[in-house]
Amino acid sequence: MSYVPDRLIAPRFFRPTDDAVATPNERALLRVIWRNPGVSRTELTGLTDLAQQTIHRLLDQLAERRIIGLGSPKPGLGKGQPSPILTLESNYAWSCGLSVNTDVIDVCLMDFAGGVLAETNVQLRERTVAQSLERVRDWVYEQQAALSLQSERFFGVGLGIAGFHVSGTRFNASLPLHEWSLIELGPLLTSYFDRPVWALNGGKTGTIAESMFGIGRYVKDFAYLSFNYGFGGGLIWNGELLHGGNGNAGEFSQMYDDDEVHRRPALQMIMEKIRERGVDVPSITYLRKHFDPKWPGVVEWLDEVTPAYNRLINAIWAVYDPQAIVFGGQVPPKLAEMMIERTRLFGKPRYGVWRASPKLIVSEIAPDAAAMGAAATPFKLTFF
Repeated sequence: MSYVPDRLIAPRFFRPTDDAVATPNERALLRVIWRNPGVSRTELTGLTDLAQQTIHRLLDQLAERRIIGLGSPKPGLGKGQPSPILTLESNYAWSCGLSVNTDVIDVCLMDFAGGVLAETNVQLRERTVAQSLERVRDWVYEQQAALSLQSERFFGVGLGIAGFHVSGTRFNASLPLHEWSLIELGPLLTSYFDRPVWALNGGKTGTIAESMFGIGRYVKDFAYLSFNYGFGGGLIWNGELLHGGNGNAGEFSQMYDDDEVHRRPALQMIMEKIRERGVDVPSITYLRKHFDPKWPGVVEWLDEVTPAYNRLINAIWAVYDPQAIVFGGQVPPKLAEMMIERTRLFGKPRYGVWRASPKLIVSEIAPDAAAMGAAATPFKLTFF
């Protein structure tokens, strides 16, 4: 039987009348509340397609389950009965997110309202999968005790891994993660945490983080470029993650042939170039933290990847036509800015009018965006 995390959700999170945590209409309301902090009940009528009576009924049900809170009236909304401000109840549930990179596992604990409760990382070097997961599990239990997090409110685990999706919860990762490749990660992590596990590749969990904490609050259609040891990303359409027919939408590296793949904008390549020039860059984490645009090899790498990079940007623009393209993952912000400066869009004006092009944006989310996105994934895929 295939692994389906929704079947493992604790019954206490289900609606009283069925085995779902939220109906489509409830999810629509929760998404609006998430994207609009401080929104009032009255304002929801103009932000959704639901009738006012339906909104009131659903909000009362969500409040009764303590998923949302009905706060003080919001001033300045005109005549009539004051309308309460709506908030997500942070204590309703908490989750754990793991982002498995080539050198470390970034770990994030998050409450239901998106607050980061604790973060850490576990070094992977010379550790087996079992040893790494034991370290993560021990840290989670330590934080649970230190933060007085109730076990029954531990909703689930989100996993992001640097590799493409094969089937079920199996991924094909790069060589440094060969032990993590082609095995069912969902059941494995459930055996350690006794919770349902939602598994995606790291590019998609980074995309989810951007959609929930970054420009996704304002832009509904964007592409996310995830620069890591390899290179991938994700697509957000109308606020929702596009998975694709095989779960690999946004695997941008697949557009390159065997020769050009070595000139794709993967951070593995720039690290090798910099090391060849005598600069000791031991890890991608070090690269992001200490990046210097003046390092020898940086400009040479940019010269090499710019043609393939530009073709990718134009392909995304032509095929998907997003409002924005976000530069994220583990890329140093200054390096992302240097790439944006070299971007050349291939379109030409017709009758003096240009086709609208996407805005190129450097993500402002912390370097562990994939871990934040992984922690948010259980909530995003069930409640929001």
